[in-house]
Amino acid sequence: MELRIPTLEQLRTVYDRDLRASFPAAELKPLRNIEEMWAAGRYRPWCLFDGDDIAGEAFLWLGHPGWALLDYLCVASDRRNGGLGSVILEKLRETEGDTVIFGESEIPRYAPDPAMAERRLGFYARSGARTAGYDTEMFGVPYKTLYWAAGDVDEAALMEEHRFVYASTFAPDKFARYVRIPFDPQAGLGAKVEWQQ
Repeated sequence: MELRIPTLEQLRTVYDRDLRASFPAAELKPLRNIEEMWAAGRYRPWCLFDGDDIAGEAFLWLGHPGWALLDYLCVASDRRNGGLGSVILEKLRETEGDTVIFGESEIPRYAPDPAMAERRLGFYARSGARTAGYDTEMFGVPYKTLYWAAGDVDEAALMEEHRFVYASTFAPDKFARYVRIPFDPQAGLGAKVEWQQ
């Protein structure tokens, strides 16, 4: 199996086949946004190829050089429960070895399915993720912040890079209204909205 960048047509296929089926509409970027960000050099859609078949994906939303947000991790529905999620993350870390990859996973107590959120956090921990000292809230959904890095990471720098990814994409009023880095549970949750609104 090999991790590589797909063609535009392959990207469109896995978006429809895998991402639409696996992510709630509120968490899924429109395909046109992904394509525009990729064309602008701000997005890297890695796919795990098994021969000509794509078994899964790990899409990176790029920040400053050396920093990237793991935007989506997905295994094709007919290939699940075979350890491919871990394979994708392992190959991603090898391929992006000089990059601090950070991500978000729902905080179980706020999740619609707390047990699933706990399992997801356990999967990421087994895959080498470290938990940052701050949480986030995106469009009304609170997340734990996770990251993978070859060495030590300054958490203040991590938080700034995390903010940068969103602030460099969204208009200032949208960023101020819907992105909270760090998330303060005492402030209450924002309204849940689809990210493209």
